[in-house]
Amino acid sequence: MTKNNLLNNSHNEAILEITNLHFGYDKNKLIYKNFDLKIFVGELISIVGSSGSGKSTLFELISGNLKPLKGEINTKSISSIYQDPYSSFHPSFKIIEQIKDVVNLNKIDFENELNIYCEELSLEKNFLDKKPHELSGGQLQRCSILRALLMKPKLLLVDEPTSALDNVIAYEVMKLLVKYLNNCAILLITHDLTLAKWCSDKIINLNENLEYINE
Repeated sequence: MTKNNLLNNSHNEAILEITNLHFGYDKNKLIYKNFDLKIFVGELISIVGSSGSGKSTLFELISGNLKPLKGEINTKSISSIYQDPYSSFHPSFKIIEQIKDVVNLNKIDFENELNIYCEELSLEKNFLDKKPHELSGGQLQRCSILRALLMKPKLLLVDEPTSALDNVIAYEVMKLLVKYLNNCAILLITHDLTLAKWCSDKIINLNENLEYINE
């Protein structure tokens, strides 16, 4: 769906550039060694691999929560969508309050864009006046995606975003994320190779140390 962007990024500035990354929780057993990655606006790259292969670790490194042992990571503004939405919201505050805390209200038509995204995500606006524990996992995940999109990131880190959603909504959510590629790049963690082949420009298999480019 997005593969043509790989042919047209030569004049774009990289949104994420990882050079010669070395990292391991044990210095004698590296998860990443001489790892390079570059992603541009309009690209969707999927990271696949078994549990423990380093998928989530890569996101933590890009987010700055972990520091490389060696190498450089340079990135533009980031927003994240995690597999467990309950871990990404504070339990004591309403969803709408937590969205407004991170969204630049001066740079967007907040109410208009809120309405548009809620409709596209099949998300009832009254859910936003609730606290996280008052919503189901699927409802809260859609709130997490809503918040991420309203933040207008240049790089969207997406970790199994549809695992809590039914198949119909999951498909619509992925279509929405791909649509947003006009303004950002997406780095996707997924165990679903079929999904990755459907939406990705490139697939990086950490188990096989292999890159696959969709054609």
